[in-house]
Amino acid sequence: MADPFSAPPSLKPPDQQTAGRIAARIAESTLSDEGVVTSTEEFRQWFAERRRRDTALVSKAPLSELSGWRTEPDTGNLVHDTGRFFTVEGVETQVVSDGLPQTWSQPMIHQPEIGILGFLTREFGGVLHFLMQAKNEPGNHNGVQLSPSVQATRSNYTRVHRGNAVPYVEHFQQAEQHRVLADVLQSEQGSWFYRKRNRNVVVELEEDVEVGENFCWLTLGQIHRLLATDDVINMDSRTVLACLPFVGASLASAFPLADDLRSAVTRSCSDEQGSLHSTARIRSWLTEMRAETEVRARRVPLRKVADWQRSEFDIAHEDGRFFRVVGVDVRVGSREVRQWSQPMIEPCGPGVIAFLVTQLDGVLHVLVNARVQGGLVDGIELAPTVQCTPSNYLPGPRPAQLRFLETVLGAGRDRIRFDSLQSEEGGRFYHARNRYLIVELDADHRVEDDSFRWVSLHQLAEFLRHSHYVNIEARSLIACLYSLIGSTEEVR
Repeated sequence: MADPFSAPPSLKPPDQQTAGRIAARIAESTLSDEGVVTSTEEFRQWFAERRRRDTALVSKAPLSELSGWRTEPDTGNLVHDTGRFFTVEGVETQVVSDGLPQTWSQPMIHQPEIGILGFLTREFGGVLHFLMQAKNEPGNHNGVQLSPSVQATRSNYTRVHRGNAVPYVEHFQQAEQHRVLADVLQSEQGSWFYRKRNRNVVVELEEDVEVGENFCWLTLGQIHRLLATDDVINMDSRTVLACLPFVGASLASAFPLADDLRSAVTRSCSDEQGSLHSTARIRSWLTEMRAETEVRARRVPLRKVADWQRSEFDIAHEDGRFFRVVGVDVRVGSREVRQWSQPMIEPCGPGVIAFLVTQLDGVLHVLVNARVQGGLVDGIELAPTVQCTPSNYLPGPRPAQLRFLETVLGAGRDRIRFDSLQSEEGGRFYHARNRYLIVELDADHRVEDDSFRWVSLHQLAEFLRHSHYVNIEARSLIACLYSLIGSTEEVR
């Protein structure tokens, strides 16, 4: 059997010298607060104009009246007339751990096609820039947010909707013609998608490209400052940024950083030195969790999902928790298609996504949770320390995965290193927002148990080079954590 950490020939990592140059260039971009966009004020004016021009009218609609969608009579599944895009189906999940089965069923989005989440990069003035797209998604509560250069499903970029072509997609369909900085299939939300994956890819251009009015070139330093602002950098941007090569070692050797936490980040160098556990041991721990916890998920007709009820306007759990499947009609001014209808998932409350971090022998470690989610291909991936919607849980004993919720929510300001509200994927989720937090603890090895482990940043970066190891909530939070390396100035 092939080693899962061995990249296929087409994606073999660059040699050490080339990798070092790439890391150094990413590090320089991380610490560059000026570039093609020369000031915060210039960005604000451009972004405000994009939000002014790119407006959307999104209204709730009965599920039975969504244009182009129908309910299958035999299954109750919501399907598109073309048979493409996605379906809303039922999924039954059974988790067997220590011989004790736990079973539940729920609606999920089934979208087997693999989309492209891709950044174009190019040097300007010797500094690497990333082409960002100001994109209005129907589920965004505030309209326009910054997405990758290309954010498109296969149905979109093959123009099943008969709309306009997706700009720049040809650069990712022919990625081998460019320098590839990152390229990996990653999972989507395992609680709402059934085995959904997207290609997270970053390519560097040498030639000029025409920049549309909804696009702009930003350095990583500028993007990182924007991450500290609520609801500007969208989820798809965050997951791709997390897959970039980790540059802690380059920063440590090239730039003096006085701040204690930032120095600890940079000392998470690209070897085993300073890590509490070896990478092999962390991988073995995750493999053992997967082997000893059977996660059996299967698609079932939506009409047979237990404890969920359908009304004219939604499909909701009988006690009002978790989420609803709702229908929306959308009219927008700047998309490949200007008008459409679709089902969406609407969570029943805001969530909390948090990492506890600590410095062990001067190296920053992150407390990860081996978390079960029925929609994941392998059932379990590395997740944040806390990943939950608090309102979903009834009074009484907390489940094991909520062990650190009170620690996070009760942290003093002197312990909070990052705190912002971020939106989740606005193309499928309606007004889904989470509070993203990074909270620092004093060094303490004892918080580990069967499902939690301290992992250094370079180890997380190694797992991110491969599929099915780090879930999307953790990847979003890793992008926020990386932003602490650069400027701490917030863009307001």
